[in-house]
Amino acid sequence: MAKQTRSQKLQRLVNVQRHLEHMAEYELAATTSVRREVLDSLDAVVDAIGSLSPIHQIFTSLYSTQITRLSARDQHLQMQQQIHENRMMREKAKGDRLEENMRDARTAEDREAADNDLYDMIDQRMAARDRDSPL
Repeated sequence: MAKQTRSQKLQRLVNVQRHLEHMAEYELAATTSVRREVLDSLDAVVDAIGSLSPIHQIFTSLYSTQITRLSARDQHLQMQQQIHENRMMREKAKGDRLEENMRDARTAEDREAADNDLYDMIDQRMAARDRDSPL
């Protein structure tokens, strides 16, 4: 296997970091979706409690317990959502830093290659001039 340059190694790390970023985005989306479902359920229970229908008035204590449970679940999901948002921002910042380092490494490698080409050209000229000029 050919030796990898620093920019190639950093490119691999950037790809892995972007994958981690996408995983964090997915987890945030999943948590947000579950939280939306919990809030919809909570709204339905609140509507049922406020209903004047005699059937709903029979289950008032059940609805009250359900509201408490759904509120606690929503609060838990809100904390998870904040954790996922922070993680996603952290992963994005890491990826951006790695990508910037990769660009810098690639620029340095390109500059070094250009310098080496120039040195080779100078060496060839010097060798040709030494061959052509008699001492």
